[in-house]
Amino acid sequence: NTTLKIMNNKDELRKFVYKAGMATYAGGGKEEESPERLGFKELVYTEGDWNYRDSYTGFTRSRGMEVVRYQGNPVWSTSYGGGMIKGKEDSAKQTFSFLKKTMLAKDQNTFSARGPLNLTDGDWEYKYVQDGDIEEFNGYEEIHYRGEQVFFHRIIGGIIKGK
Repeated sequence: NTTLKIMNNKDELRKFVYKAGMATYAGGGKEEESPERLGFKELVYTEGDWNYRDSYTGFTRSRGMEVVRYQGNPVWSTSYGGGMIKGKEDSAKQTFSFLKKTMLAKDQNTFSARGPLNLTDGDWEYKYVQDGDIEEFNGYEEIHYRGEQVFFHRIIGGIIKGK
């Protein structure tokens, strides 16, 4: 039973999700040339029996989903959405560059679906709150520039259980 294996190896799942995140969006990974979903950008990472796919659409406002498969079976997923605060869209490229930096700065030994709880770099500040763990969680992230919020995302996800 794949679900039972994942439930008994949540640490293995956490480590894979961390590696996949570092190798894809946050780490500047290459987008798939032929995405599975028309109109979406997709980034993929595979290691042994594990496969990760981040599929998102939009730019200043986006929606996306990350799915982890083990031996071809979906076992974990997270959905995220939000984007730039209205009127702040002109700073999207700088904001997303800072977002990637925060995602790369998270602790590899604990589970965070996004970045660290807080990171400040000059005029930029990142804040993330998360309830739950890799099994079942929800979170909210914000980016502030010079004390003013410019970006947000809502996050929800967890382990998938089949029949």
